[in-house]
Amino acid sequence: MGRTLIILGVVLVAVGLLINLGVPIGRLPGDMTIRRGNLTFYFPLATSILASVLLTLLMFFLSRK
Repeated sequence: MGRTLIILGVVLVAVGLLINLGVPIGRLPGDMTIRRGNLTFYFPLATSILASVLLTLLMFFLSRK
């Protein structure tokens, strides 16, 4: 459990650094934005799929012994 928390913390720090450097995380092609009048709907489809795949791979490699 401790190892998982450490790796998760390192991943969060890395993502935070990428965001501060200007990498457009969350604005990938495939993310949907609908604007109508004063309503804006944003659904990060591609970002969600990418995050899911990365977290699945991370958990797969962490669970192997």
